[in-house]
Amino acid sequence: MTSLIDVIFLLLLFFMLSSTFSRFAEVELSASGAGSASADKPPLFVQLSPESLTVNGTSQSLEGLSLPEGSSRVLIALKADVTAQRLTDLLVALRGIGGLSVTVLTAG
Repeated sequence: MTSLIDVIFLLLLFFMLSSTFSRFAEVELSASGAGSASADKPPLFVQLSPESLTVNGTSQSLEGLSLPEGSSRVLIALKADVTAQRLTDLLVALRGIGGLSVTVLTAG
């Protein structure tokens, strides 16, 4: 008969090896509808590729992302081979700025 400490050790080892220690982020998604688009300012156009990020044609880094003052709408266009993790990182960075209405454009 196996001792209780051995069983506890095996369970502890199993749960330690099967769990992940990475930090997950929540991104709030909502379906777009027929909204009232403000014609005051044109939206910012963000183009995301696997290795670069451009805001209205200006290259920026994801860590040092800054948007012009008074921006309230952001359109995100994804290039080929952009991972879901890279898009999530961008959405988390935009959520940190606050007060933005973000729309992710899909192809076709």
